[in-house]
Amino acid sequence: MFWPKRKQATSEDASRILGRRGEQAAARFLQKLGYRILLRNFACPAGEIDIIALDRGQIVFAEVKTRRSSTASDPEIAVHKHKRRQNTQAARYFLTQTRRQDAACRFDVLAIVLPDRGQPQIEHFINAFEPTRQA
Repeated sequence: MFWPKRKQATSEDASRILGRRGEQAAARFLQKLGYRILLRNFACPAGEIDIIALDRGQIVFAEVKTRRSSTASDPEIAVHKHKRRQNTQAARYFLTQTRRQDAACRFDVLAIVLPDRGQPQIEHFINAFEPTRQA
C-alpha cells in the first residue's frame, strides 16, 4: 500500500506560525487600546507591513517582532535600517493607493514575547522611527 509522505515541519514553518501568533496578539492589544485595524499583512511591490491601524485619526504602520522567549535578542532590535526603509516605501505606496498622502501617520513597533506558557509580553514603541528619505 502506498502512503503519501508527510511534509516535515521546518524551522521556517515554526517561525511563520510564531509570527502569525504574534501578529494576532498585537492586533488584539491594539484593538483593546482603541485602535481600528484597517489591514493586516499589507503587501505591495515595495514591501510588507504587518498591521495598518487608525489611532484617533492617525494612520499607524505597525511592525510586529515576535520571539519565543525573552532570552533571545530583543525583538525591537530586529527593525534595522533596511526594514525601516522597506516599511517607509510600503507606507508611501499604501498612502498613494488610498489617496491619503496628506494623512498624519507614524511607525510603531510591537515587540512580543510568546512564552510556551502564560500570557504574551507586549512592548509597544509608539512612533518608534521616522520615515526614511525617498531614494
